[in-house]
Amino acid sequence: MKTPRLLDGRLKLRHLVLLDALMRQGSVVGAAAELHVAQPVATRGLQELEDILGVALFDRGPRGITPTAYGSAFAEHGRAVLAELVEAGRHVVELAEAERGTVLVGTHLAGSNVLLPRAITALKRRRPQVTVIVREAAPEPLLVELASGRVDMIVGRITAPSDGQIERRKLYDEFVALVVRTSHPLAAATEIDLAELSGYPWILPGQETTLRRELEEFFARNAIALPTNLVETTSFLTVRQLLLDNDVIAALPSLLVRDDPRLVGLAVSLEPIGHSVGVTLPARTLSPAAEALVECLASTAAEMTDQPA
Repeated sequence: MKTPRLLDGRLKLRHLVLLDALMRQGSVVGAAAELHVAQPVATRGLQELEDILGVALFDRGPRGITPTAYGSAFAEHGRAVLAELVEAGRHVVELAEAERGTVLVGTHLAGSNVLLPRAITALKRRRPQVTVIVREAAPEPLLVELASGRVDMIVGRITAPSDGQIERRKLYDEFVALVVRTSHPLAAATEIDLAELSGYPWILPGQETTLRRELEEFFARNAIALPTNLVETTSFLTVRQLLLDNDVIAALPSLLVRDDPRLVGLAVSLEPIGHSVGVTLPARTLSPAAEALVECLASTAAEMTDQPA
């Protein structure tokens, strides 16, 4: 097939915005509602885009639409274009306003309780007029947000190497511990029979996370039954309150509980479960405010690794 002529004036930014919405919503109805347009307008926009490219971007079905290989590939490039335009506009504003600006940070459990707050504090000392917006979500949705420019960076666990689209910078290594409240029946035990663990209620991360898979492998490796009394969440505020109110067990990054005297780690080794914490960045140029936060994250991490555990 011939290479589509995308600069002849037919392709509009509204086509890329529509494609992004269709990929996330999984239906024309949902995309139309998100963009506040009528369904026929969204349908016509999709038809126009497919005519320009000369391929079908979605398979239509009774329950919605599914992206074809062409749709997935073009959506990735379309999100990059949209992200660059969003960043360009913000960059111009920040250059005009010097020390002002906005940084959007995505985060998940690792790094959210110690690294990120301390880095934000350091940034605000240097640039008090910079606004920092923090969004907490699971890793995969955050990567989509990063690709589309809806977040500038992700602070959390590093689970893959850098590639052509994403740069991952490791800041420090962290171990995972089994955590309980200080009044938990197992809190003072110096030796724990692993079979006892499944008899207690647990808090586990979601099934889509790497830590969840590692914990399931730990249970299988030690022939322990998976707990059936459990709560699934990656919200540290929820996890901490459940720990304080109940005799539950949670697997958490060690730094999350280091400064809380009401919580304690159990005498159970989870090795080799551990991870690198860092910042995930897009290939595009960051705004001055985002660059400043990256610098604060690096300096904060260096200070943290110098502190005794």
